[in-house]
Amino acid sequence: APRLAHTMSSPTSPCEEVIKNLSLEAIQLCDRDGNKSQDSGIAEMEELPVPHNIKISNITCDSFKISWEMDSKSKDRITHYFIDLNKKENKNSNKFKHKDVPTKLVAKAVPLPMTVRGHWFLSPRTEYTVAVQTASKQVDGDYVVSEWSEIIEFCTADYSKVHLTQLLEKAEVIAGRMLKLSVFYRNQHKEYFDYMREHHGNAMQPSVKDNSGSHGSPISGKLEGIFFSCNTEFNTGKPPQDSPYGRYRFEIAAEKLFNPNTNLYFGDFYCMYTAYHYVILVIAPVGSPGDEFCKQRLPQLNIKDNKFLTCDEEDGVMVYHHAQDVILEVIYTDPVDLSLGTVAEITGHQLMSLSTANAKKDPSCKTCNISVGR
Repeated sequence: APRLAHTMSSPTSPCEEVIKNLSLEAIQLCDRDGNKSQDSGIAEMEELPVPHNIKISNITCDSFKISWEMDSKSKDRITHYFIDLNKKENKNSNKFKHKDVPTKLVAKAVPLPMTVRGHWFLSPRTEYTVAVQTASKQVDGDYVVSEWSEIIEFCTADYSKVHLTQLLEKAEVIAGRMLKLSVFYRNQHKEYFDYMREHHGNAMQPSVKDNSGSHGSPISGKLEGIFFSCNTEFNTGKPPQDSPYGRYRFEIAAEKLFNPNTNLYFGDFYCMYTAYHYVILVIAPVGSPGDEFCKQRLPQLNIKDNKFLTCDEEDGVMVYHHAQDVILEVIYTDPVDLSLGTVAEITGHQLMSLSTANAKKDPSCKTCNISVGR
């Protein structure tokens, strides 16, 4: 089906009504420069007012509201709005050509502001340009149109907590049974640990998370933290000896990072065109800047009862478990002193193929995608 007018309407004008009232074969729109394809069936009509002073508001990861001003002259002749929506990095990719399937958005003229919503043409955290025409549908099914408005730029938002909760629920389905763990660990090159000792008082420092994972994740490029792993080998109960991130490993007892004085948040769920999936969790000391950042943006997990990483007391001792069937990436939001653990060289291989640095999520995976913009 063509990408046309999907739920782009006011509450009183659902998308089915919009599409029902359109003659898809007859619509051939001119581009923003006013060029029309031959035999287009659309004529210019100066009397129709040109939208101006366009305003974009209520932006989410897959919707926005748009409004504009119009001269009152011939305003009552307007029956439809044509919306030209393009990703900013490829402004000319969405032009109409003769016999092309329409990809511009078409809506019946409804009171403004009007909501534009549609997950297949709106992606989170993406820059778009938008321009508007007013149109009058004629008895024979053709349209007369105004000139295009000015071009406006805007950027869609990150996933909301609602969207992340949908990801969380999908991740819970495949998390698998829980295995015991005793340490968190971080692999790096020897130079990294030497630098932290010499320039940061022996403490590893938080850094801004890269853009790996879901495109709409609110922690990418914003949350500061230190990445740790906690997965164990099924047969030994210990961390694997292989790593893609360097031959030196810092190990720290789990209770020193994760305890009742920390909060746990779900950050992301993704894969990289592979059979295995990653879950990003955030551990933040209660009341810390990282905790405040996450509290506003991420679903919080019960540290004693969740499907991914738990911390509970048994016979006076803290006991830890992690999910077996996902690879956990844990972000700790405060500095960590190297004296709290040990640094040693691993005996295994440096498997670069497992690196997730700036990894792109597979947008076609049905296991880890939700029904909003990728």
